[in-house]
Amino acid sequence: MPITPELLLSVAAERLRTALPELAGRLDLSSPQALRAAKAEITARDGAADGTVAVAVIGRFSLDGWVRETCRFALGVPEDRAAPWRRAFTRTVFLAGRPENLRERFAFEHIAPDGSAAWAGPGTDGDSASLRRLLKTFDGRRPLGSRPPLTVEVPAAPAAGPPAGPATGSPAGPPAGSRRRPRDRDLYLATAGVTVSDALVQLNHLLVEAVLDGLIHPGDRLTLRPVPRLTGMAVPFTALRIDTDTHHPHKLQAYAGLTEET
Repeated sequence: MPITPELLLSVAAERLRTALPELAGRLDLSSPQALRAAKAEITARDGAADGTVAVAVIGRFSLDGWVRETCRFALGVPEDRAAPWRRAFTRTVFLAGRPENLRERFAFEHIAPDGSAAWAGPGTDGDSASLRRLLKTFDGRRPLGSRPPLTVEVPAAPAAGPPAGPATGSPAGPPAGSRRRPRDRDLYLATAGVTVSDALVQLNHLLVEAVLDGLIHPGDRLTLRPVPRLTGMAVPFTALRIDTDTHHPHKLQAYAGLTEET
């Protein structure tokens, strides 16, 4: 079905219900304004988000490389970390820094092979507090702009390294040894009025949650298709990233969408 305001509200409300079912049943999720108020209430509630956060340190940014390595990182997140991270709405902080200059001082779960980015967590706020105090927020205020389509092949999960905190579970993505035919999917990204930082945040939520839900496996091919807007598109989406429209706070916007197999 085409992406309409009603569909946006339905998908956004369902994400909240899935993350926190014990709270969502008594919250008003009937409008974008009510949904925004509910999220603010949850954020303010002590312990509601479990204080769980992942940290991405970005030295150099390329959209295709970042999509590929984000999937690789998410594929390696253990189940015991994935559950609280989902309750925290896969909260991720993006910092500016050079991973090669930090790897001796901080334990990263994954560092991109070219050293362009590194990921720590997800863990408690305290696990990454010193790293977050040291580095500044990644400055991606420039417009994302139009870009040609590009295809990314999802790599395998990173090899196990020194954990940033206790982790004993198996990866939350596809179980070890599971096999299926690689799938081709389109990954649509809205670009109108969207900055690089906006794209990082919205794609991050969509990709890591698709990995944790088992929609994305190693070997899958994702064709990133930047478009001005997703609203009105009649594409068979299997996952959508919905958030408040940064230019119209009383509305919701579809920022990214992952299609069914093409």
